[in-house]
Amino acid sequence: MSIAARTDSQSPALHVADSHGLIRVHGARENNLKDVSVEIPKRRLTVFTGVSGSGKSSLVFSTIAAESQRMINETYSAFVQGFMPTLARPEVDVLEGLTTAIIVDQQRMGADPRSTVGTVTDANAMLRILFSRLGQPHIGSPNAFAFNVASVRASGAITVERGAATKAKAVTFTRTGGMCTRCEGRGTVSDIDLTQLYDDSKSIAEGAFTIPGWKSDSFWTVRVYAESGLLDPNKPIRKYTKREMQDFLYREPTKVKVEGVNLTYEGLIPKIQKSILSKDKEAMQPHIRAFVERAVTFTSCPECDGTRLSEAARSSKIKRISIADACAMQISDLAEWVRGLDEPSVAPLLAKLRHTLESFVEIGLGYLSLDRPSGTLSGGEAQRVKMIRHLGSSLTDVTYVFDEPTIGLHPHDIQRMNDLLLRLRDKGNTVLVVEHKPEVIAIADHVVDLGPGAGTAGGTVCFEGTVEGLRSGGTVTGRHLDDRAALKGTVRTPTGSLAIRGATTHNLRGVDVDIPLGVLAVVTGVAGSGKSSLVHGSLGRQSGAAGAGVVSIDQTAIRGSRRSNPATYTGLLDPIRKAFAKANGVKPALFSANSEGACPTCNGAGVLYTDLAMMAGVATTCEECDGKRFQASVLDHHLGGRDISEVLAMSVTEAEEFFGAGEAPTPAAHRILGRLADVGLGYLTLGQPLTTLSGGERQRLKLATHMAEKGGVYVLDEPTAGLHLADVEQLLGLLDRLVDSGKSVIVVEHHQAVMAHADWIIDLGPGAGHDGGRIVFEGTPADLVAGRSTLTGEHLAAYVGA
Repeated sequence: MSIAARTDSQSPALHVADSHGLIRVHGARENNLKDVSVEIPKRRLTVFTGVSGSGKSSLVFSTIAAESQRMINETYSAFVQGFMPTLARPEVDVLEGLTTAIIVDQQRMGADPRSTVGTVTDANAMLRILFSRLGQPHIGSPNAFAFNVASVRASGAITVERGAATKAKAVTFTRTGGMCTRCEGRGTVSDIDLTQLYDDSKSIAEGAFTIPGWKSDSFWTVRVYAESGLLDPNKPIRKYTKREMQDFLYREPTKVKVEGVNLTYEGLIPKIQKSILSKDKEAMQPHIRAFVERAVTFTSCPECDGTRLSEAARSSKIKRISIADACAMQISDLAEWVRGLDEPSVAPLLAKLRHTLESFVEIGLGYLSLDRPSGTLSGGEAQRVKMIRHLGSSLTDVTYVFDEPTIGLHPHDIQRMNDLLLRLRDKGNTVLVVEHKPEVIAIADHVVDLGPGAGTAGGTVCFEGTVEGLRSGGTVTGRHLDDRAALKGTVRTPTGSLAIRGATTHNLRGVDVDIPLGVLAVVTGVAGSGKSSLVHGSLGRQSGAAGAGVVSIDQTAIRGSRRSNPATYTGLLDPIRKAFAKANGVKPALFSANSEGACPTCNGAGVLYTDLAMMAGVATTCEECDGKRFQASVLDHHLGGRDISEVLAMSVTEAEEFFGAGEAPTPAAHRILGRLADVGLGYLTLGQPLTTLSGGERQRLKLATHMAEKGGVYVLDEPTAGLHLADVEQLLGLLDRLVDSGKSVIVVEHHQAVMAHADWIIDLGPGAGHDGGRIVFEGTPADLVAGRSTLTGEHLAAYVGA
């Protein structure tokens, strides 16, 4: 019986199960949202737009996705919940129609040295099984090819009791791992330059230590060595005996007494490794980071040649290729090699591995290799790597949540990303995308525009509907949707150049290029063509770069706890504290919520956190300080009629007036506030926790901080990341002001508006990975558009309507 014959003349009434086609949000108040209510269609692609800081992430991630995850977590037993992160219920009145949310965000992957692209996508796990089955000579199980597994041998005896009799049995245990014993699977070995730790011509008593913070009267550091009784404090270090040198540098932790206090003495090398080198370098204070860079050198492991694997693991091969060779290949080449393997005994494994590797190529990451450390991926690359596991998923009716999936993508690659988003939707999934790019907004089935401004000026829904409706809706996004930056009529003349010669970092092929100075130079090219390698990897190593004073602002995320805020991060709090102290005749430390002035009840956090075991922890405003973070006595001290908590509650714009020509002129604070306003952060409050800032806000905060550095050349890596179309104009104005003040600005960028605004363009390509790494164009934007000789030229010509 055909389908047509079975169809009734009248369509049947809608089944009650099909009436849940919407995700309903009513009264959302997370962060800056002001009682937002929206209805989002399921099984459609919905794009959330609005200026940076308007509340997009607060609605999508902190409300919809967070509640979905919290409800899923609650389905597990109390025992399992105890091991899971506890999520509080979002500030919202009603949330209906939620489905399972899968979040694909831009959170950087862990920077653990043993984490690689292969380990985070399970491609390495499949390769290990493949080599354990087909590799010749056969060396063992998949563990034998794992650089995270060490070889272990053990022997001993166990006692077996049977009835009244006991019997001793000799047992041995062996596990063959693939870890290189020298570098322990890291691929690099570190050497500490002892001359940077101490001056061996002096004795400890004469101040031999040159480690930052190690002062002669320091109880926990210098005095432990001087008064331990193990070393002679008055003997120059170079005259130590072999035994004394061993105790000084490598002694195991030993209990000693100093002035009647029990302390632990340990050798200098392990002490430095634990106290300084184990910390994240990026989170260190500048002078400590400079010390680490001087004192520690990282070199490729000489035993495994940087492959992380033991000699046995490298000796087993399939078709003359070892697992180390396979992981070092460009993924597009590796996919080709796997396609050439035909072995019926592992056919399902080969099919899965082929699919994973082809997904890399399809998503535009074919230029990576599986041994690339995951911590070195950009935010955009990390997000696309996470997408790979979802492309072949057989799950449907899931809500996928993406945070600007086109970050770091060339216009040529955006179409490919759009196809992937549409494919996920066509499988019956709800796709929610936070995005600024017009190319992605154009494919949306439904658009939610938040605004109208940022921070307290945002948090409301300005428009809901179709893309056509957005264009004619009159909102900030609607007005800027069809913006096109025109090519400049005249370009600036360079005042000099930075020469890069024979650059070979990563995939660069002996690149020679002169980067003009005194102008706005933009480096373009498809993702993986070698832009960051050229600018960050090669430029910094040139002898001329140091003389030119290069200030590099890359995409690494700002690290900060909920106690960190724009005032502490930018150093603004120091001049403010000093001004308060001077005006009131007290110590500056009183005006720090992390020091003496902190409220004793909440320790300066402003809120009290109650841990409820497996239930969500509760944060309640501290009743003692009413959320102001300071002791009541501190708030009695005023500057210009305001106390410290009122100053931290000011917006940047308000504070700029207050510390400028206002009630409390403070030039040092006014300069920092001026830089924050220049990068478009005038709406931020000085005391807002860094953890609540959006990605775009964090990057601009970083830019404002670096603008204070005395440098002649500024290198920016995709400064438009996370910026709304309207904010890009402001950024271009800032770049122009930097150049006009005599600075040179070099920008790695994909945004056509920045390309069109450039004085000089250097285009790398023509492709990614080993298909890139060459200069395919150098010249003005007008010449690039006229020639249309590269992918960038074609897209820029289409953008400016040439």
